[in-house]
Amino acid sequence: MLLAVGLLSTRNTASSRRTSAADLTADPRVQQALAAFTVYAAAITDEQIRLSEIPAPPFHESVRAAYLGKLLAEIGLKVRTDEAGNLIAERPGKGKGDLVLIAAHLDTVFPAGTDVHVRRENGKLYGPGISDNGTGLTALVAIARAMRDAKLETRSTLLFAGTVGEEGEGNLRGIRKMMESYRKQIRYVIALDGASTDYITTAALASRRVEIGVNGPGGHSWSDFGAPNPIHALARGIAAFVKTPVPEDPRTTFNVGEIEGGTSVNTIPAKAQIKVDLRSESEPEIAKMETALRAAIQGGVDEEMTIARNRGMAGEPLTVEARVLGVRPGGELPSNSPLLAAVRAADDYLGNRSRLERSSTDANIPLSIGIPAIALGAGGRSGGAHSLEEWYEPAGRDAGLQRILLTILHVAELAGPND
Repeated sequence: MLLAVGLLSTRNTASSRRTSAADLTADPRVQQALAAFTVYAAAITDEQIRLSEIPAPPFHESVRAAYLGKLLAEIGLKVRTDEAGNLIAERPGKGKGDLVLIAAHLDTVFPAGTDVHVRRENGKLYGPGISDNGTGLTALVAIARAMRDAKLETRSTLLFAGTVGEEGEGNLRGIRKMMESYRKQIRYVIALDGASTDYITTAALASRRVEIGVNGPGGHSWSDFGAPNPIHALARGIAAFVKTPVPEDPRTTFNVGEIEGGTSVNTIPAKAQIKVDLRSESEPEIAKMETALRAAIQGGVDEEMTIARNRGMAGEPLTVEARVLGVRPGGELPSNSPLLAAVRAADDYLGNRSRLERSSTDANIPLSIGIPAIALGAGGRSGGAHSLEEWYEPAGRDAGLQRILLTILHVAELAGPND
């Protein structure tokens, strides 16, 4: 009986939010803003190219942040950069106190020196980071501009933010700083990441990134043959670790993403290290995987030392050093959240079909501390993420931007023209 009442309550909440979509779009100002995304589609695409051609490798997002800040300041927003390097643009609300954060990460996975020139080909844009996250950053500017031009006001203050450290070893440092600074005021977080409109990320995928290094005496490949070799030890350990069984439910994955070491082909290296990504829908499973990883590498070291002793070349033993590069906590948006209902209402109005999804985004941090958060794509189509052949197709972007704007106006509460 209580379960039935709970389900009814959830449905009623969602229903009331969906009804409000018609109320929102009855306002001519909202209609003007929604139409702007189609009218100015070509200009929005041009802006995306300019943003994407500004390099933003991990830990070096400042030039792109400055350009984004210039665009948002020209729209009339109050712009600043915080200690972490986040670009924050404030759009004051008519009410008092609460904030709605709309964030898109500035950084890409590509190292300094990567050619980020964008080329157009058969209706698509090709370039590293063109979708992830050129699309999200462009959406920040397009939405803020459409709201200004249509004179849309909200009761909640809006923070448009370009965040640092979302990719790679950034460990979500940008959004962590945002939560540290605004935790008591933020009511909702909407992260804009990538293109697709067929999903709503409501669950945070937990992950851990680990670096393990092996150190030894080194030597000459001929005269010191048989001495313990850190690369050999790591190779033995990796071979053992990748045989570790992982559950399908909860889904759990691992990836040895980097391996490096040595100075020349004829030198026994003095050190080598690997970087490993561990992910799971269950945080305890990540802990199990890390334990298995450390044990496998230690086993590889022990095996290498045994072989060296048998050859009479044990000498100085190999040592292992491990450190955690980053931890992304899990979390989940309640199914009866007004934020989820707002997205569903926008989907209903636009005739868009979407599914709930679990992923690793800037939404991880607010979800992990109980702040309602989602991640949405900004419209269009994309492929090849994190590759040099990443592409983006702008067709359909307007619907994605409309979806985001309607969601913002729901949760930030549209204010009347005379309010």
